[in-house]
Amino acid sequence: MAEIDRLEPVVGSHTPPLTERVGQIRRVAFSSLLGTVIEYYDFLLYSTMAALVFGELFFPNSNGAVSTIAAFGTLAAGYLARPLGGVLFGHFGDRLGRKSMLILSMSLMGGASFLIGVLPTYHTIGLAAPILLVALRVMQGIAVGGEWGGAALMVIEHAESDKRGRWAGIMQMGSPIGSLLSTLAVMGVTLLPDSSLMSWGWRVPFLISALLLAIGLYVRLSVVESPVFQKAVDTASVQKRDRIPALEILRRPRALLLATAVGIGPFVLTALINSHILAYAPSIGYDKADVVRTLLFMSCISLVCIPLFSALSDRIGRRVVSLGGAVGAIVFAFPLYAMVNTGSVAVMTIALMVAMVAQNALYAPLAPMLSEMFGTGVRYTGISMGYQLASLIGAGFTPMVAASLVAADNNSSRSLSLLMIGGAAITVIGLARLTESRGRDLTADITSSSV
Repeated sequence: MAEIDRLEPVVGSHTPPLTERVGQIRRVAFSSLLGTVIEYYDFLLYSTMAALVFGELFFPNSNGAVSTIAAFGTLAAGYLARPLGGVLFGHFGDRLGRKSMLILSMSLMGGASFLIGVLPTYHTIGLAAPILLVALRVMQGIAVGGEWGGAALMVIEHAESDKRGRWAGIMQMGSPIGSLLSTLAVMGVTLLPDSSLMSWGWRVPFLISALLLAIGLYVRLSVVESPVFQKAVDTASVQKRDRIPALEILRRPRALLLATAVGIGPFVLTALINSHILAYAPSIGYDKADVVRTLLFMSCISLVCIPLFSALSDRIGRRVVSLGGAVGAIVFAFPLYAMVNTGSVAVMTIALMVAMVAQNALYAPLAPMLSEMFGTGVRYTGISMGYQLASLIGAGFTPMVAASLVAADNNSSRSLSLLMIGGAAITVIGLARLTESRGRDLTADITSSSV
């Protein structure tokens, strides 16, 4: 009850009763959790299928490595679209409100995934197939570009100042839950004979998106607008509200640059141990089903570590938790692939689970950290641009670059370890230039950024 008693009142002309406020933050957290689940389910499902089947189905080539690299290229197209989605959804989210943009982003994401599930392959419609696949991937990227920032803000702007990490941790559990669901879906279809998997089985996980979308929209329609945003609408002048948020951020880009830098490390690590590993491990002798099962264990680790590290950031600071993950990633980069290269499924599983702990420590503080770096009038745009630029740089090209480097270096894993170290090092540099933001007043400044 102590936590309930300390809930900050909703800002506005009318303060709802305590029980209503408790119900609001719970509904908001659950809504954001569902949105993040759908986001990660759809986006990671595509990454998995790009490694497993899309090369053969949409980019047939006599050289399997070339087909895989081409498939990972479509993965990069989605990441390229994410910053655009962040700007578009952020602009209208900062002007019109968080809730309406979140409903739109969820609908767009689920719809694109469903359409991928019914898309004809290259063998049916030729060149039109990869073109349509890329177009739908771009649609996914635009939707994801707006989803994460809005979902994070809805939670953080409803939460009390010293519990933002704890509530954001609930929302960010959508990452491992979405990954878990996508892994289970892929695991189920990979049990099919190869002929069935390639003909129709790969479509089933994408079609399931329609069910997740229906549940998510039902819950999301019941939440109320962010009280912090509502206060900004009530107090800010029309002149300020007419400004373009993206231009406001670019005029003073320090916060955006630091937000991007601190996010690169976790995304590089995610791309290597969740996506590229599905291509690398089978190339050195592992069975695909064993690798997919390992991803299942990694998701279970994240279900514990993400809320733990998020809540810990409320107590010891966002920078400390993230820095611990970055150092862990740097130290473990070469041991990780040395363990994977042993050929032992058990050793590989342990190695990837340890790497996932480091990734979770890097990732968990991002939502509250980035939210506390921007003023209310530009916050949706700012955190969306920072997060999505980090995802583009850190994860968008990493699987394709990693696959190319491994192919050029006779399947050596040295370049993979160096990629991991490089991503974590960029995060360390960003954290070193960042001031601790824990507990910052989100209503203090309407338009500016502060770091």
